[in-house]
Amino acid sequence: MSREVTLAVDCMGGDHGPSVTVPAVMRFLEGNPDARCILVGLKEPLEAALAQWSSPAVGRASLRFASEVVAMDEAPAHAIKRKKDSSMRVAIDLVKEGSADAVVSAGNTGALMGMAHFVLRTLPGIDRPALVALMPTVAGHCYLLDLGASPDCSAEHLRQFAVMGSTLVACVENRPRPSVGLLNIGSEAIKGNAVVKQAAELLRDADLNFVGNVEGDGIFWSETDVIVSDGFVGNVVLKSVEGLARMFRHNLTAEFRRGPIAMLGALFAWPVLSKFRKRFDHRQYNGAMLIGLRGMVVKSHGSADAVSFGSALGRAATLVRTDVLTRISAGLAPRQEQLAQ
Repeated sequence: MSREVTLAVDCMGGDHGPSVTVPAVMRFLEGNPDARCILVGLKEPLEAALAQWSSPAVGRASLRFASEVVAMDEAPAHAIKRKKDSSMRVAIDLVKEGSADAVVSAGNTGALMGMAHFVLRTLPGIDRPALVALMPTVAGHCYLLDLGASPDCSAEHLRQFAVMGSTLVACVENRPRPSVGLLNIGSEAIKGNAVVKQAAELLRDADLNFVGNVEGDGIFWSETDVIVSDGFVGNVVLKSVEGLARMFRHNLTAEFRRGPIAMLGALFAWPVLSKFRKRFDHRQYNGAMLIGLRGMVVKSHGSADAVSFGSALGRAATLVRTDVLTRISAGLAPRQEQLAQ
């Protein structure tokens, strides 16, 4: 029997608020009878959105009201200092006090990361948390971290990211020894800046399945299970992939609308295009995980629809069920003992 999971959901975050988050929560609960959700947000919008559901799953959804909302364009420092009763802060506090196992929010990314770091603090042996997400590959997906939580990193930070990423994949994907690669400008050991070279040395000495450097194109060819980078480069990769996907969809649609023959070709190609779209549907990859804190935090895309936000909820539940926090701490223990000697 799987472990019961309680998620704190910032229902006010994102571009759509309760009109998306509440339906996503209800569908998640209907498909996960061992789960509960605490819906956090402004009283009237939350009650109005929940009143539209008559599902038995409503009994596993409780409400926690907040008086403030963190705006999507709000300065993170202002949100952390001034909005202590925001839906985001209240949801994080529920994890801190043990009322919830994880928090899910589609809100302001900078505010969520800063607030979560401030409230939850890092695990022993972790200097900085890392944002990790799934990236599509020819064989399925891989995990890339960091995606922006720590733009400037030392070699030791990259080693910590590698341990966390490897442990995460071992838990979630049930792979005892996931392969780990270091994102670099070349596969040769002599390539890269001083930080990357030093990080490679640390990873070779670590108890990891380190396969060496991975170039940018290797991310999508399933060369490794985990790819480690500093947050600056990782975020550029993520945004580039998102932009490329939008350009591909735009240009493909434009070509199929060019004329009658092109439209006829689209009709014949539709079965293949439909499968392609389903396989690489960005909604199934939604839910970046902020790992390295004393509590689980999942960040959904701000523009997420109900299906996409549901993926983020599912990812949070998986992290809790596989006890990622405890196992990351265990993975860091040997290094802490080594440094203490």
